[in-house]
Formats: sequence, C-alpha cells, structure tokens
Amino acid sequence: MLFLGQHGYEALLARELGGDGLTVVETGPGWAGAEPLPGDAVPQAVDELAFPHLTLLAPREVRGGSVNALAQQLADYFLESLRGERVEQPWACVFAGAAELPGLGRRVGAVEKAFHTLLKTKLARVARLAVPDLPRGPGPGRGLVVFFADFGRAFAARELWRGGQRRMADDPLAPSRSYLKVEEAYVILGREPVPGETVCDLGAAPGGWSYSAAKRGALVTAVDNGPLKGGALDHPRITHRREDAFRFRPAAAGCDWLFCDLVEEPHHVMENLVTPWLREGWCRHFVINLKFGRTDPLALLRTVRAAGSPFAAYATRLHIRHLYHDREEFTLVGETQP
Repeated sequence: MLFLGQHGYEALLARELGGDGLTVVETGPGWAGAEPLPGDAVPQAVDELAFPHLTLLAPREVRGGSVNALAQQLADYFLESLRGERVEQPWACVFAGAAELPGLGRRVGAVEKAFHTLLKTKLARVARLAVPDLPRGPGPGRGLVVFFADFGRAFAARELWRGGQRRMADDPLAPSRSYLKVEEAYVILGREPVPGETVCDLGAAPGGWSYSAAKRGALVTAVDNGPLKGGALDHPRITHRREDAFRFRPAAAGCDWLFCDLVEEPHHVMENLVTPWLREGWCRHFVINLKFGRTDPLALLRTVRAAGSPFAAYATRLHIRHLYHDREEFTLVGETQP
C-alpha cells in the first residue's frame, strides 16, 4: 500500500503506520510504502489515521525512461483492470507527484496527456467520463490515481481511501492563513455552519475562523484579547469579546459550533477547555486544533484516542487529521453526544 501525506512529515507518517501494525518499507517526499496485508485487506483503522491524506490500495508500480513508455504501461494497467467492469458514471482520474522534485510536475502532465490520448483511441466513451479530481470528504473510492515518486517511477491504483484533506481556495478578506484550515475541516466533517447557527470561536484573533463562519451567515462570538483584522473586523455577524478563552462560558442555550485554535499546550487545552465544553454539551459541532510542536505527536494521538479522553467520552463522528493546511498540529472535528 502507498500512503500519501504532507511533505516534511514522512517520519511521523511512517511512525503512525507502524503503530497501526503496518511494516513500512520505503519513504519518499510526502509518501510512505508499506507491505500489503494478507489478501490486500485494509487496515482496520485506516479511516482514522491522521497523517495519510490518500491511501492507494494494492498499487501497481510502473517504471519507464520516457513519457510514452510510462503512459503505455499505465494505459495497459487501466484497461486490464476494466475487464468485466462497465463504466457508466464519471470517474476520478488523478495524476499527481512529489511536488518537492523540481520539474516533476511537467513530467506528470505530459504522461497524463499521453495516457488520455491512448485511452481515447481504445475507449473514447470512458475517457470522456474521466474527472481530474477526487470526491470531497473522507471515505473509500474507486477510479484511477497515479502518483509519481520520481521521473521514471509511478504507482497506480484503482482502489483507494480518502482521508479528506485537500488544498482550499483562499479569500482575500480572510485575515490569516488559518482561515484555510477551518475551510478544510468542513470537508472532513461533511458539514459547515449555515445561516442562523451560532459559533463560539475561542482564540479567535485575528479572526480567520470567525470570518469563515460569518461569511456563511452564522452568528459568531469571537473570544480573544487580541484584535480582529481583515474581513473579521467590524463584521456585522461577529461579536468580539475580549476575554480569556479558558474562562469564557456560552449562553445558557449553548451554541451550534465550537471553534478552538489556541497556541497552548495540547493537554492543557483538552483538560481545561475541551472537557467542560463537550461534557456539558455547550456545543453541537466542533473544530479544534491541538498543537504538537512541543510534544510527541504520536503520544498525543494515543491520549486523544484513549478511553479516558474527553473526545472518547463525549464526542461522536470524531475525525483526527493532519490537514493539508496544518503545520505542527492536529485538527479534530466531530459532534457532541446527544
């Protein structure tokens, strides 16, 4: 199996896979390869791994010295895999590569173009149904994903598992890049704030997350002693409360969403902020960032998933992800228990 993640975090990706019982045999820029399980089985917890963005199941490795050689092998593999299968709906056809290798993007694009030319000559109707993107959100998938580890080496798979991470579009009014994290978190959870819902944003400044919710029509209470900026400043649907996020309490009815992106020690955040909010049901949905810059990320994951954690005790539909837009942090999304 091939696991794709964020460049710079390959060692943590490999450690997480090892903790899930997989044997990592090779790593490269943004990826790790692991020995297949018996019968090409999927690891029991693959849907809850934090660092993989995309998992290719039973990938076929192809090698070639030229664009045409690689394209021909990929076309042969795809046509062979289609035997007995009837394609009636749009299907994902994604070519990607390690962005850290200069010039690799041009090679990937050239092979992709040559592949589609070959496919059109064999199965024009199937070629017309190809879509160059994966569905949004986490879950299993089927299509064709080709990942280039180098100029002459690629991995192709028809079956895959999506972690849900993806690059998001920026907004010129967003006051910080953290805006992109919460936009991506909505994709993982499968829902976002809607008009009339209420949001408590703890540690809001400079207001990227508050702005994201307010632009969707939600009513936001932004809690931070620091100033709001950009599109969050003086927004009619954002009320700025200059208070300590750990001491803040919502109105008696609670709120629909808890946002929390504090630059604080993660265990302190879980014990003194997350626990009362989830235990008392002060929110219905949550997006919470936990920073791991000064703690062991894998130990933190074990703590979050442990039976005694507030997430295990009081949350449901929990997803823990290292997002495309995350740095040294995990993003946790979910809902409180009814």
